[in-house]
Amino acid sequence: MAVAINARAAARAQIGGVERLAREMAVRLPRLRPERYRVIRPPAMLAHRAGHLWEQAVLPLAGAGCELIYSPANLAPLASRRNVVVIHDAAPVRHPEAYAPAYRAYHRRLLGLLARRARLLLTVSEFSRQELIDVLGADPGRVRVVPEGVDERFSPRAPALVPGAHGLRGPYVLVVGTASRRKNLAVLHRAAAALAERGAELVLAGSERAYLRSEEVPLRRLGYVPEEDLPSLYAGALALVLPSLYEGFGLPCLEAMACGVPVVAAASGALPETVGDAGILVDARDAAAFADAVLAAAFEEGTRRPLIAAGLRRAAGFSWTRTARQTDAAIGELLGGRLH
Repeated sequence: MAVAINARAAARAQIGGVERLAREMAVRLPRLRPERYRVIRPPAMLAHRAGHLWEQAVLPLAGAGCELIYSPANLAPLASRRNVVVIHDAAPVRHPEAYAPAYRAYHRRLLGLLARRARLLLTVSEFSRQELIDVLGADPGRVRVVPEGVDERFSPRAPALVPGAHGLRGPYVLVVGTASRRKNLAVLHRAAAALAERGAELVLAGSERAYLRSEEVPLRRLGYVPEEDLPSLYAGALALVLPSLYEGFGLPCLEAMACGVPVVAAASGALPETVGDAGILVDARDAAAFADAVLAAAFEEGTRRPLIAAGLRRAAGFSWTRTARQTDAAIGELLGGRLH
């Protein structure tokens, strides 16, 4: 096997965008080219913080017969000279206030060293590519953009949620993501109040993670929603809103679009790149503008219909199959000596 796949993030029980890419690539790359890829997965107990030592010391030994080690979740064995790393963004450097001190220090040190030492860096947007160059000191010639994808399960035809599932008993506008200061959820206080006047609720689906610093937010937390429920959760929403100050990609926007749900997002980070003209983009600090945009996307048919149609077209251009093929092509160039 030419390439070992670091499946530490893929082994996690609760997943976000980083883990989703890791899971998809751990399945799709070997399916695409079984002779090239070998998945190396730690025990589940080492999928999180306890697995740092496994990643740094055990993984390189387990992949000793491989020419490259592909790590899809930001971190990789620092001492290895065989790394192909997906660094999704530079959030721990750009927004240190959103992370616990130990996490912040570890990631800020490793991300910079990996960005400069890896044989190939992949990232998920042109925005993040520039961040890796400007913030982490990566060589522009060794950074390739491979966007994330949308699973076929995300569709307007997703089965309806069982009434009362996750405590949802009426119309709702959805936020999907981990609870973090970087997500800028406090800016939605006006939107939450305006929705309540219309008999609708603003809800957050996402896990709590010990290394993230969160804040009081004006919405109800559903907690982590299992993977099998996500398409239905999206499809049942009046709209999706993502007010993040900083995103390397913004996968929930595309997943919502694929389910036929209008999207309102902050005009910051990679969100304008991901959303394009298929959603409403709002100044990340403007609470009144978010409230107006959310109400329009949720209730005004003249706004909803064009957004839904544009979103379906936009999401159709992103697939995990394409992500796997572009990842494999970049790795193939490296193996073939066409990247230096």
